[in-house]
Parts: sequence; structure tokens; C-alpha cells
Amino acid sequence: MNWQKDVSLLVLRLGAGGLMVPHGWGKLNQLIKGLKAGEVQFYDWMGIGAEASLALAVVGELVAPLFIVLGLCTRWMSIPAAVTMAVAAFIVHAGDPLGDKEHALLFFFPFLVTALMGGGRYSLDHVFTRPK
Repeated sequence: MNWQKDVSLLVLRLGAGGLMVPHGWGKLNQLIKGLKAGEVQFYDWMGIGAEASLALAVVGELVAPLFIVLGLCTRWMSIPAAVTMAVAAFIVHAGDPLGDKEHALLFFFPFLVTALMGGGRYSLDHVFTRPK
């Protein structure tokens, strides 16, 4: 029975993390182009500036999901990924209909579950923390 949980966590990590990486890659390219052009256009939700807000989105949508796919620091990396999706759903799209929030929510919940459950046996976390 335990193998089913571990395989499920692997599928969840690969699916949610792997599908998020292209979004983060696009945001990284957006950040690089904006910095080169001297103006970054992005939602500034905390008043820290568009550049910093976009950089945080890159962490939540590219860096953290890459770690999640590998199963490295899985619980910790799931937090910025989940927070990024929560911000997208509940702050950026706060006044929008559910259909506009749905995409962010469909990523939020797997990242939340991964933060609670960890990476499972088929992760680098397990390789580094299992008893010798």
C-alpha cells in the first residue's frame, strides 16, 4: 500500500512541477527582456516594484517547480510555488470570475498537498535523508 502513496506523490510532483516550469520560463524571459529594455511590466502586488514582483514569480513558477520535480527540498519549495498560485488566484484575479482563477487554483492545490506530504520515496529528499 505504501508504494501507491509514493508513486502518487511522484506523479503529483512531476505533473504539477513539470507543467509549471514553462510558465516560469516565460516569466524569466519576460524579466530579462524587461530589464534589458529598462522597464518591467508586471503586477506589483506588495508594492515592492514590478521587477521584484516578477522575480518572485520566477522563483515560484520556475525555480521552486524544478526543485519539486527533482524531489529536492520538496516541502520547502512547494511553499513559494503554492503562495505564487494563491497570489495569482486570490489577489491578481480577485475580482475575476472563477474561470479566470481556475488555472492558478489547479496548481495551488497540488503544491499545497506536496508541501503537506513531501516528495515521497521516489525523491532526492528520500535519497539524502534515508537511514544509512
